[in-house]
Amino acid sequence: QVQLVESGGGLVQAGDSLTLSCSYSGRLRFINFIAGWFRQAPGKEREFVASLTTRGWTADYLGSVEGRFNISRDNDKNIFYLQMTSLKPEDTAKYYCAADQSLAKLRGSKPDYWGQGTQVTVSS
Repeated sequence: QVQLVESGGGLVQAGDSLTLSCSYSGRLRFINFIAGWFRQAPGKEREFVASLTTRGWTADYLGSVEGRFNISRDNDKNIFYLQMTSLKPEDTAKYYCAADQSLAKLRGSKPDYWGQGTQVTVSS
């Protein structure tokens, strides 16, 4: 069984920075999993935000966050992060971390494991 727990959401102003964390626990080693972040704004579908391969070598981002967000991981601590800078009101959403052993499944928004979500609200 895998459990993902997010933290770090909150209310910030446009232009501010915020870092989300996702802690992994489970029987399998964390290094076996692709890490990802998704978000869902009210009235919209959940969308992919970022992914990072097992050893942190390859990251992929939603176009609108590229250059502002950074995904990273610490395999020794079983945790991964989403550092968000230059936040905009349109970044307001509930953010979910996710993990899967398949990059295709994760990028297809069908990872096996999800966190419970953390709210990020950006005021203008």
